[in-house]
Amino acid sequence: GCGGPYHARAMGNPLRARRTAAEWAAVSQVIEIADKVGNLPELSAVIASDLAALDADKVPTGWRDAQVTGRLAFGFADAQQQLPSVACRLEATVDLVCQRCLEALRQPLAAEADLLLLDFDEEPHGYDEYEVWELEEPLLRPQDIVDELLVMALPFAAAHAESASCRALTDDGQQDAGEDTTTPFAALREQMARDNEGSG
Repeated sequence: GCGGPYHARAMGNPLRARRTAAEWAAVSQVIEIADKVGNLPELSAVIASDLAALDADKVPTGWRDAQVTGRLAFGFADAQQQLPSVACRLEATVDLVCQRCLEALRQPLAAEADLLLLDFDEEPHGYDEYEVWELEEPLLRPQDIVDELLVMALPFAAAHAESASCRALTDDGQQDAGEDTTTPFAALREQMARDNEGSG
């Protein structure tokens, strides 16, 4: 990154400020997020490459202005204040490409995670309810957590949920329009979600 004295004005938006995880945790920093997709470089890059499959006139205008909301709450997971943590609750609705009809669609994203912010080689025991977030550098920018969590929340293959919005399904999918509209993929994801909840 570019050095220089930019910590002075960074607190205008704590998402972009850089501090150590322990410093964020020590002040129990809570960041209410009201941001835009375009401010999250990783997420923007993934969406841009997805939308690149569309004809230029089909790309939704203003997709970078889509709202990202939620909150990050920093603290310590342990009484000794050795293990900085952050509880993350994030939501956004992004523009992606339906993998069936290759038209743009609006995809809601939600990410919830309780992260331990640890140095690369730390291995805490007894904190199974947390995911370990390995810090690659000493200063942590909360925005990077938001960015990465939303990228991880993206579906592997976005697709219209309702067949009515999906050209691929309305053209030839009529004959089997029964009661059960669950795709095998959705059923599998529900199963995986249930398995994950049961493992705690």
